[in-house]
Amino acid sequence: MKLNKYILVALIGVTTLASCNDFLEVDSPSQFDTNYVFNTESDALKVLLGAYVEFNQDPFSSRMANVWAQNTDVECIAPGDKPDGSRRDIWSLQGGLLENFGDIKKAWDSNYLAIDRANQVIEGLTGKASAGMKALLAEAHCLRAHRYWMLCNMWGDVPYFAESAKAGMELDLPKTDKNIIFTREIQALVDNEENMQFSDVHEAGVERMNRDFALGLIARLALYRAGYGMTADGTMKRAEDYLDVTSNDLTVTYTINGTEKRASTSAEYYELAKDYCQKLINLKNRDLNPNFKDLFQKQCEFVTTLGGEILYEVAHVEGNGGDVAWCIGQVVTGGSKGKTTIQVNLSPAYYCSFDDQDIRRDVTCTFVKYTNDNYQEVDAITSIAVGKWSRMMMTSNPGADSSKGTGVNWPLMRYSDVLLMLAEAENALNGPTELAKAQLKKVRARAFAVENHPQKVENYVNSLNSKEAFFNAIVDERAWELGGEALRKYDLVRWNIYGTKIVKTKETLTQMGRSSVEEFQNEPGVQPYLNLARKLYYTRTKGIISFLNDKYALDPEEEPTETVKPEDLDKEENVGKYATSNFTSSLIKALTAKDPVTGEEVKTGEYEPAAYIVNCYRGYTDPSGQAAVPYLLPIGAETVANSNVLNNEGYGLVKTSN
Repeated sequence: MKLNKYILVALIGVTTLASCNDFLEVDSPSQFDTNYVFNTESDALKVLLGAYVEFNQDPFSSRMANVWAQNTDVECIAPGDKPDGSRRDIWSLQGGLLENFGDIKKAWDSNYLAIDRANQVIEGLTGKASAGMKALLAEAHCLRAHRYWMLCNMWGDVPYFAESAKAGMELDLPKTDKNIIFTREIQALVDNEENMQFSDVHEAGVERMNRDFALGLIARLALYRAGYGMTADGTMKRAEDYLDVTSNDLTVTYTINGTEKRASTSAEYYELAKDYCQKLINLKNRDLNPNFKDLFQKQCEFVTTLGGEILYEVAHVEGNGGDVAWCIGQVVTGGSKGKTTIQVNLSPAYYCSFDDQDIRRDVTCTFVKYTNDNYQEVDAITSIAVGKWSRMMMTSNPGADSSKGTGVNWPLMRYSDVLLMLAEAENALNGPTELAKAQLKKVRARAFAVENHPQKVENYVNSLNSKEAFFNAIVDERAWELGGEALRKYDLVRWNIYGTKIVKTKETLTQMGRSSVEEFQNEPGVQPYLNLARKLYYTRTKGIISFLNDKYALDPEEEPTETVKPEDLDKEENVGKYATSNFTSSLIKALTAKDPVTGEEVKTGEYEPAAYIVNCYRGYTDPSGQAAVPYLLPIGAETVANSNVLNNEGYGLVKTSN
């Protein structure tokens, strides 16, 4: 990876100006004069790389990047049956209980440290005339904007620092409304993006923020500014629902194709998003990789593609950073590639939502794990891993004892995301026009074999003739295209459909489970799921698993006449035979009670949803799905204690475990 040499230098020791040692503390001023440090591009880059270093620390790579972006209708991992004061309470939507969770403070501080370093560069380079200095200035704005995007997604309204920390400066700032933050960051990007280089000519390609990404980031932030977010009173609102959006703090001015425009309302921010998606497409259009798996396999092989589908990916250094294929990816428990500690799973309902011909499903979802080199076993259907990344695809051999620090890059934006953002924005403004439909077709065309395009692409998209139908299709397509890439949680928030998706997912999983029990099969609710398999049949040849059925029930004559235990599959006498793994039957629990005579546990004939379903969303209790989901994190207790203005009041934070 090209950027590794830069990041490695920064990890060893980056020269910075005054920086935040703690959220509310400032180190002594740097011994270097500001003009000196920012007198050359190489010195300015060293400071900028200090902001990039925070991407290689645990608060990002194994927390904010993906592990905390659960639980939704897509990414979903089961916690235990009660809060335990760890990341699992974030999964169960009970993050409000975690004021004393150390990782919360570390993530908060890491974001503000990166922002402070970006601010140092912004201050040092503002007014510099050279093209290189202007490009670095714009890059610093990109870094800062992305960090504020993460902060607002996870904490809602947060303190806003537009300049770097200095001795004597007031650092105990109150919260600024997230919509004001989005507005200011969009304006800064709009004002500076034209000074950046595109990834196909940038010295670091897609491993540093570039103009491709900046244009996409403007569109992304515009959609968040147009959408919903948690407010102090615990309800979901758009900016115009409670703020004067005509004020300068909430208005962006920009020029597109020679026309000056203003964005204040949600509709105008949809137009801004549309304009900048189209600007990127017009300036640097590209085709989607026809091989969906290849996108992610190349990351595992440490190969970057200039001007390709990935607009920007966080660069990691093997052995020094990056937890892709450790905390997210295929499960690997043994062998020369090391071991995973997977902390991101996918919902069985999501797996079953894919069209049978959609090639993205088996790239995105896997319940096959490696327990040794070239030896696979089947995992539970409630432990579907994100198959886009796997240690087994890594071209290096980090060793059997390796775990974290894989060096595999993490994608922050892909071109298909831009196409879907354009389709969404155009539909919000004008309904499902030909422009909107064309973008959706581009994304779906890659997902299906050419012979399936007439039905799965053309007919499917052309049938979406209302704004509501097209929006729902966009919601679905973003799930299928971007699953496992940690965008879903925040998409659901800005659309204000998080609660309804939780309720629908729980109902789907419950009915899938009930469909496996014969006595429930006449119930209307289970009818859509009767064709799903109660169990899957699989065999293993030379260590590699192959399934007889992937999700559907077999006809009786197709079922193997004899099955063996999974551990016996490799015995010589069992060559060609099948073992089984529970599928829908994993989603229901038969209740038992002690027999009064024998004292043995016996089935009562009653059932309840499996613990997986009950525990995944236990922090959300509204059966209608209309109430706001408590998705935000609290500010760390130490940070609050050191502040006169910050607290954890309101914002829908759950403070009790009941």
